[in-house]
Amino acid sequence: MASGFFALLDDIAALMDDVSVMSKVAAKKTAGILGDDLAVNAEKASGFMSSRELPVLWSITKGSFLNKLIILPIAFLLSAFLPVAVTVILLIGGLYLAYEGAEKIYEFLVPHAHGDEEEALQNLSKEELMSLEKERVKSAILTDFILSIEIVIIALGTVAQETLTMQIIVVSIIALIATVGVYGIVALLVRMDEFGLKLIDLNEKEDSFSDKVGKFLIAALPKVIKSLSVIGTIALLLVSGGLFVHNIDFVHHLVEGFPSVLGEFVVGLVVGFVVLFIIIGIKKAWKSIKQS
Repeated sequence: MASGFFALLDDIAALMDDVSVMSKVAAKKTAGILGDDLAVNAEKASGFMSSRELPVLWSITKGSFLNKLIILPIAFLLSAFLPVAVTVILLIGGLYLAYEGAEKIYEFLVPHAHGDEEEALQNLSKEELMSLEKERVKSAILTDFILSIEIVIIALGTVAQETLTMQIIVVSIIALIATVGVYGIVALLVRMDEFGLKLIDLNEKEDSFSDKVGKFLIAALPKVIKSLSVIGTIALLLVSGGLFVHNIDFVHHLVEGFPSVLGEFVVGLVVGFVVLFIIIGIKKAWKSIKQS
């Protein structure tokens, strides 16, 4: 009886060792997309009122957990019984990410009445602001869903030859890291200014070390947010471009002479603007039909 118990412990220890090794391999494979995920979600989670930053971030985090709960079982089933569907889903997600990235560039290049927008936001009622917040949270969760699909699929690919038990454990660990790790860092980033204020109030001495660090964090936050917006846009295009380059042979051969990052960015940019102009054309056509 005792020998059987210790044999079970040995089996569990061996499994944990295997899980640890495979998790490290999967983490290395997904490191790039996790970095993109961080940049995109940090940009998505910023720009809210200070008092609403953490509640909004918690809403997005809960949505991210739900995304993983939906994606994981479907990914395991599709990978086992219909692998071609995984590629199709990835490419559809790539179209959406490319569109989002191109739309951000388009809004930056094409003149917009930003001042009027800011004034309009200030004139919104509390109910209207909450409604706008919900829309932005939904958009962030949708983007997280698409990025989560790629993270799960890449992690799954690293353990495709392992047992189903190993696949479930390793991919679930990576999915958990992708949520807790990414949104934990995002929370730290968006609360930099609050942490800076607390450091300044830490003691009554002026120009102390804590004061300097606090003032640095407060001054750095706007620059970090702007940087995240740029990095997040580039990340969207890189991720989407990578999906097409790695899953469509024709596209892969078109850019194989380019450095990999440049090739993926160019593909994401071209696809994004094609989708953007199609959607703009559809919107204009629909508007003219409604007016006629």
